[in-house]
Amino acid sequence: MKKKKIFIFLPDGIGLRNFAYTKFYNVGLDKGFDIIYWNNTSCDITSLGFQEIKIINAKSHPLTDLYKRAKTQIELNLNIKRANDPTYNGYRFKMNKKGLKNSIKYYLTKSLIFRYNSEKGLEKVRTKIASLERKTKLYHDSLETLKKEKPAFVFSTNQRIMLGVAPILAAQDLGIPTASFIFSWDNIPKASKIMETDYYFVWSQFMKEQLLHYYPYIKEDKVVISGTTQFEPHFDESIFQSREEFFKEHHLDLSKKYICFSGDDITTSPNDPVYLADTAKAIKELNKTGQNLGIIFRRCPVDFSSRFETVLEKYKSIITPINPKWEKIAEKWNTVFPTKEDLELQVNTILHTEFVINLGSSMVFDYVSHNKTCCYINYDVPNSVLPNWNVDKIYKYVHFRSMPNKESVHWINSSDDIHNSIVKILTNDSNKEIESAKEWYKKINQDPPDKASERIWNAIDKITT
Repeated sequence: MKKKKIFIFLPDGIGLRNFAYTKFYNVGLDKGFDIIYWNNTSCDITSLGFQEIKIINAKSHPLTDLYKRAKTQIELNLNIKRANDPTYNGYRFKMNKKGLKNSIKYYLTKSLIFRYNSEKGLEKVRTKIASLERKTKLYHDSLETLKKEKPAFVFSTNQRIMLGVAPILAAQDLGIPTASFIFSWDNIPKASKIMETDYYFVWSQFMKEQLLHYYPYIKEDKVVISGTTQFEPHFDESIFQSREEFFKEHHLDLSKKYICFSGDDITTSPNDPVYLADTAKAIKELNKTGQNLGIIFRRCPVDFSSRFETVLEKYKSIITPINPKWEKIAEKWNTVFPTKEDLELQVNTILHTEFVINLGSSMVFDYVSHNKTCCYINYDVPNSVLPNWNVDKIYKYVHFRSMPNKESVHWINSSDDIHNSIVKILTNDSNKEIESAKEWYKKINQDPPDKASERIWNAIDKITT
């Protein structure tokens, strides 16, 4: 029997972590699929033993970006109107109008928003994007590739990249079924869905309901609840290092217990250096009382700034930075790619730290995968780097409404709370938070979390039968 050829479409490097560095590929092979990565990244994944077809010099239509920007703003406008909820304004990025070129883009986008600011208008914008992308060289190149290779299915590893539209359209125009994976827990409410595929793979029933709510034209039977592969490595003991191995590799003190401070990008948490310093101060005081603690600082993988250097130097006896192993191809955030080594580094960092402190990230789910707890920073600081930024804005984002109750994490409501939270956790007083976080995890991601790859391949098999 001829194997089904499946294209795993990588519109950008985000999908590498979930679909190239996990067990996803091997599960598909074991199920008898012929798997080819349709690769729009600059990464050579043949070194991993994968078959790939490179997409060369991909470009979208010059006008598509204007319609994409307008589409996002119109969707957010409609979300605000439907729910009478201004929270969605927090998902907007300020449009640049400096210089003639940016100024022209700004006013053209504004005019499109004004013209199409309705449900019917939004449908016209989606139609226009498809019409423009069918005129591109990328679309015609994709047609030729697909005609030659004849895959049974095209699975896009995320839903939000403009350069993914033309290849998906080409597949659909040839009658090849397509799907996109909603790659992050916060993506749906923020109007980040750019591709229009035949099927959508989501993390959970909760995410399915979100998708159908925000995009009512999607049919319920076209949404597959699969879970996400991003948490599967936490259950792969073959990549676990011993405490001795990990500590030796990263020059850590075996007599110490370490806490992970996980950084955010500068837009999400501009005051992270202050929070890191506050954490170091708390640990310095605790160590005076007989504790022997340290901090492992894992910065956000796309943050290459020097903003932490002063804090790291001042508290070098307490903080050990272990930088993510991502590859930086160019200056933009979407040209920074994960590596398989970093996936293993993250898992072992979690294994060998007591808990994590951060501002509102999904690391809460990574840590609870190992029955460990998370502290969410929840206080503002004087003289914020961004004057109009505050933590209240972050925790009002729609995805935090999925939290079953406030006890899913330890809340650090002031710098003074850091000391008490650390003591509480180290005295094993976190069972309530861990159990609540597990409930949250099951709501966000289909249980069991280590079977996502199998669920995805089973669904692909069913769709292509």
